[in-house]
Amino acid sequence: MQKFYLYRNAWRFDGASSKEQKLQIDEWKTLLKQGGLMVRNTYNFDCSEETCFWYVIKDHFNGFDELTPRVRNKVRHAFHYFEYRLISFDTMWEKTYPIIADTFADYPIHDRTMNQGVYEQYLSHCKERTFDYWGIFDKTNGQMVGFCTVNIWGNCCEYGVTGILSKYKRNGYYPYYGLYHHLDEYYLEKQQFVYVSDSARSITEHSQIQDFLIHNFHFRKAYCQLEVHYCWWMKLAVKMLYPFRKIIPLQRVKAILNMEAMQRGEK
Repeated sequence: MQKFYLYRNAWRFDGASSKEQKLQIDEWKTLLKQGGLMVRNTYNFDCSEETCFWYVIKDHFNGFDELTPRVRNKVRHAFHYFEYRLISFDTMWEKTYPIIADTFADYPIHDRTMNQGVYEQYLSHCKERTFDYWGIFDKTNGQMVGFCTVNIWGNCCEYGVTGILSKYKRNGYYPYYGLYHHLDEYYLEKQQFVYVSDSARSITEHSQIQDFLIHNFHFRKAYCQLEVHYCWWMKLAVKMLYPFRKIIPLQRVKAILNMEAMQRGEK
């Protein structure tokens, strides 16, 4: 059976999105017997059919030549202010919680809890797998002002949690421009990975980072099939609440109903 892990009460595939296969009935039922409320299963990665679910990926890199003059200038501006370099897990553990706390506080939509316990649980999950950790440093004083985790699966990877102090997101520093150009160059050109990914389509819609990557750095949608399997009472709750999905104010409930709409091809 394929390997899955439980994240926020949902089972998700523990590997490269391009490797996930369609689950059989006995397989997803076995997962639900172990706990959790649902199983998210995606398959037929990068299919030719336009579906309502996708991963945001990039599978080529042409340096500065692929960027518009406006984006090129912002990348250079970021490189003037920041240094991007690999850091150790210990540095992640010791120095990044204040950054992620500030990042979450700056989100326009608050759909999840973020405290030190939750963050340390996430880092413990990372430690059990193959991750790279990148730090973003202010060149004027050496202070770490941001970070990014990258999940490595053989010859591909997925950009994970990114945190940048909110004051550096404004005032013309452009840290995201430098970060993603640097990561794309490192993994696609230097490491010769087949593709890099920014994960699946967002169901919470709390961040515009995927649209940012598509518009500025030539990421694209790798369409796939989505199936969501629920435990019995969760299936009943989703069925009852689904007609009201556009007016329900609770973000966590709205996110689940958004995913159900994507499964049905209605979003």
